Amino acid sequence: MAPRCPRGGGSCYHSALVWLPYPAPRFVITENPMSPQERRSVASLALLYMTRMLGLFMVLPLLALYAADMPGATPFLLGLALGAYGLTQALLQVPLGWLSDRVGRKPVIVAGLLLFGLGSVVAAQADTVGGIVLGRVLQGAGAIASTLMALLADLTREEQRTKAMALVGISIGLAFALAMVLGPLLAARGGLPTVFWFTALLALAGIALVLLRVPAPAAQPAISARPGRGGDLLGRSLFDSALARLYFGVFTLHFVLMACFLVVPGMLETGAGVDRAHHWQVYLPVLLLSLAGMAVLMRTAERGGRPRTALLVGIGCIVLALALFGLAAGEWLLYTGLWLFFVGFNYLEATLPSAVSKTASVEGRGTAMGLFSTSQFLGAFAGGAVGGWLLQAAGVWALGAACLLLTALWGVGVLRAPRPAPLVEPAAGT
Repeated sequence: MAPRCPRGGGSCYHSALVWLPYPAPRFVITENPMSPQERRSVASLALLYMTRMLGLFMVLPLLALYAADMPGATPFLLGLALGAYGLTQALLQVPLGWLSDRVGRKPVIVAGLLLFGLGSVVAAQADTVGGIVLGRVLQGAGAIASTLMALLADLTREEQRTKAMALVGISIGLAFALAMVLGPLLAARGGLPTVFWFTALLALAGIALVLLRVPAPAAQPAISARPGRGGDLLGRSLFDSALARLYFGVFTLHFVLMACFLVVPGMLETGAGVDRAHHWQVYLPVLLLSLAGMAVLMRTAERGGRPRTALLVGIGCIVLALALFGLAAGEWLLYTGLWLFFVGFNYLEATLPSAVSKTASVEGRGTAMGLFSTSQFLGAFAGGAVGGWLLQAAGVWALGAACLLLTALWGVGVLRAPRPAPLVEPAAGT
């Protein structure tokens, strides 16, 4: 017999952070195949998410190096340029997620990609760090992450959703890996402008993909017809403790990501002696090797039935990576730290959205995804802007301490989350 849900009602499935109010499957990733339309939907949206994230990720290993040569560049301005897109992303995720619940997902996605492309053009033509900041702000105004994830949930059945979210998570990991290689290669041939022009082309390709390949979801009830319902959905999504833990986790993850890329490219160039045009030769093998570690964590969580353990190991990988970055006196310690960081980041990036989609109510999924994405991009903005300020004011040790503190608080939150009851009740008389 399945255990009773502590939130009331019927049986539940448990994850590392939350009780989920629906019947428990044997495995999270089901053995039943997707329907043809689900396969098309997931493949199209995973490719769309991959092209968009590729454009965002490509500048991560570049800005701290190439923009540093611009007049008036400081660590704070470089951090602001790195994380500026996160501010407008954070401000607009909830409004656009809310809007997509009412006017439809696809119009919001197309409009967001147009803004993303415009910001890329502005950044490509910039000759100052301030111009890049403006372009990144416009890129962030295309805040469609929450709408994309809500559309994915609309187009898949409940029992297929974890599988679909995992596939999108894998596409994000592939985009990250490709960006670490493609970004330095493009920049070596034309600098940052070439990277931003390529990003603008990716935005146009994404629009074509939405219009030609992504299926339209079934019509949803008009939430606006029920007075006060929108505010109720926002309040429930904002103050739900299980969702709040997920919001804090993704905030921390992206804070640390941006903070690390303020210093890691310079460490590769000066500490490991790797020319900036050849950084991809470090990122590529490290990322490929990280897939093995990510696979072990996914198997532990899904097949081994220990999602909390896998989550804590992923967080632990981030902590160890930060420690190695601070202690790295040689290139192999730096490379090991990069491997641990990518193992933890890729696994956590794939796991957290799935948990949000299953925790939120069906009618409020767009709102919950909006809050989740807001937390993600606030973390990116804070990691760049606050991280750059800390680096400029107090040095790399202060930046590392801030990252370690946030990550430790996240781990404590996971440890203190209510532990689920056993999935199998003891037999009578035992």
